[in-house]
Formats: sequence, structure tokens, C-alpha cells
Amino acid sequence: MNHMTPKTDGETDVTRLIADQTRRARVAATALALATPDQRSAALTHAAQALRDRSEAIVAANAADVASLVGSDKDAAFIDRLTLTPARVAAMADALIEIAAQPDPLGQILETTHRPNGLRIERVSVPIGVIAMIYESRPNVGADAGALCIKSGNAVILRGGSESLRSSRDIVACLTHGLTAAGLPADAVQLVDTTDRAAVRALLHATGAVDLVIPRGGRGLVSLVQAEARVPTLLHLDGNNHTYVHASADVDQAVRLVRNAKMRRTGVCGSTECAVVDRAIAPMFLPALAAAMTDCELRGDDAACAIVPAMTPATDADWDTEYLSNILSVRVVDDLAEAIAFIQAHSSAHTEAIVATDTAAARTFMAAIDAAIVMHNASTQFADGGEFGMGAEIGIATGRMHARGPVGAAQLTSYKYLVFGDGQERP
Repeated sequence: MNHMTPKTDGETDVTRLIADQTRRARVAATALALATPDQRSAALTHAAQALRDRSEAIVAANAADVASLVGSDKDAAFIDRLTLTPARVAAMADALIEIAAQPDPLGQILETTHRPNGLRIERVSVPIGVIAMIYESRPNVGADAGALCIKSGNAVILRGGSESLRSSRDIVACLTHGLTAAGLPADAVQLVDTTDRAAVRALLHATGAVDLVIPRGGRGLVSLVQAEARVPTLLHLDGNNHTYVHASADVDQAVRLVRNAKMRRTGVCGSTECAVVDRAIAPMFLPALAAAMTDCELRGDDAACAIVPAMTPATDADWDTEYLSNILSVRVVDDLAEAIAFIQAHSSAHTEAIVATDTAAARTFMAAIDAAIVMHNASTQFADGGEFGMGAEIGIATGRMHARGPVGAAQLTSYKYLVFGDGQERP
């Protein structure tokens, strides 16, 4: 007996839409994989120029997206992630040029083995195939994902948030212009042009049609993907990141780094959400931090509040919260071992940092912390593919399989084995 709920006409239409898009993406992926490196780079160069030429129209479309949220419950961090300015559009174009100039990630011989029987075996990088990118609010993700997939020979189906649909349409139009100008199929980058949430489920269930799904958004989206996906996923989880101020830290440097890590842009996933402070340095560091963070609410444990009484007392929930706002929790610990234990217990495995002049302590911290990115004397806001020299990123992968940390073009490849013989038969 079939206990499944029958699909509504709307769901059926969306399923057909996704089936058609994935079919066309598969054809385009084959053409893209066979294209020359110069063709794929040219597509990005033409797309970058289109972004510059259409900057005014993109910003206007984005303004309409932002205006549609007036009176909604979306917070300032969400609006900031959604908003495009001429400078941000220019940054998207610059990222495409940087990606275009990078070495081609395809056809790289990763390993060569010569067998005693004369066989030569090469492990060579190849595209993954058809990628579905599901993201929320930030329309620039569409440009980054499209560019990185073009560079790595993958077709991509983009499903952005409903709140950024107008912006996404214009951005994808620039990418498809670049593809056609380079003689490549426009179907290599497609937008799911519907706000129907059934489209997300259809992509997640597209076994055999979609090779990889990458979600980029809040915990709600990631949880949905984890529960519903029938195809492989590359997860980008939230950034409950910590900056640990070791007893050996330079106080002035630590204050500057924590402020930048928290306040440069509070709505990005690389933002520090908790400062962990050694008890020995806390009496010097915390008052200086409070003086530098008057525009940020500090929520401290009992020890932190005893040093800076103006702090708001923290609750247990604060240690596991990604604020994405001007709020910073503060935890005082006895030593390096307690800092590591606390961070391991509450980290989302995204980005963690230590501020210390003691290099041995820093090395211990960096070896012990299980996160995709671990930093020494640097702001966690550097957790970004562009800052890693990738031009852009499709997300920060927090798992342990296939790719980890910023996912650029090279991380969007797989490999296959090429075996060269001269008539060898297996005995």
C-alpha cells in the first residue's frame, strides 16, 4: 500500500521544472568538461564585464528585493547579507577575474604509478558533474558559485532565497551571457526561477540527475538538507567561532583582533561569537575590550562579569549561539587545556583562533582544535575563499570528507584513473 501523500499540481509542475533543468544541465556539463581552459576562463571574463556593465540595473533590482522586506521580521544582519551596492557588485566582478586567472583545476595529474607489468596508471582531476547550490539571502553567492563551477567544468543549478530572486535573475543573466560569448552552453548555469519551496525538495531528491548538493544558509536550511537529501551533500554549517586570548597574548593586539573578528561584519559566518580568555590575563584584557566594544553587547560568565560589572550575565544558551549581530559572549578559563575543552564542546567546527606570543601554546591549540580553519594571531574574518587566494568560495565546508574549509574551484573536482598499457593481459 502506498502511504505517500499525493503531489499537488503545483508540486508536480515544480518536479517537472527541476527534471527539465537537470536534464539540460547534464548536457551542458558534458560540453563544459570538454571545453578548453581558455574557453572557461573567457566565459568568466565576459561575465565579469557584464556585471560591471549592468551594475546599475543589478543594484536597482536588489533595492526592490530589500524593499520587499520592509515590515518583515528580518534582522539587520539578514538585510546586510542581502544588500548589494555598486562596490559589492564590483567585488563580484573582480572575483570572477581572479578565478579566471587561476590555474585550470581539470586534467591535473595527481599521481602516477608505474606497475611491474608495464602499466602506467594516472589519477587525474575531473569535474563532479551537475551541482545544485541552495542558498539564502546573499545574492552574490550565485555569482561565486556559478563562476567556480564554470572554472571547474561543472554545470550548476542555483536555487537562491525568495527574498533575492530579482537580484539573482540579473546576476545569472550576466553569467549566461559570459558562457554564450565564449561559445559555451548557457544551460551550464541555471536559476530555479520560482519561490515554491517544493523546488528545494525536488533538487534534494534528484538521484542520478544531481551529483552534489551544497546548501549555504542558516541551520534551518542545513537541517532540511540533512533530513531530505537523497543525493550527496557538502555541508556548510553555522559559524559559532571562538577567539581564545592566551595568557601570553599582547593585550593591545588581542583587543584589536577580537574587535575586528566580531565587528568588521557581524553577519558573516567567519565572525567571532565568543571570546575565551585566560584567567591570568583577564583583569588586563577585559576592561580594555569593554572600552573598545561600546557598540557591542558583551555577555560574560561570572568571572568576566566580576571584572567588568557592566557585562550582561551569559546563559548556557549563549555558548552555542551564532548571533550574527553585535553581541559577543565572554568566557574565562583557567588555562590552555580548559580553553581547548570548552571550544571543542561548543564549536561548530568552522573557524577558531588563538591570540598568543607563546608559539608552543599556539601549536598545541592548532593541533588539538578540530575545525576546518584554525588561526594564530589573525582575525577569524579571514575565513573566506577570496582571502585564501581562491577568488571566491562556494562555502566553508565543515565536514571531514571530500573538501574542508573554503571550497574553491579545485575543491569542486573529483578524479578518475587512466590506465595506459601495451597489450598487457592479466594472468
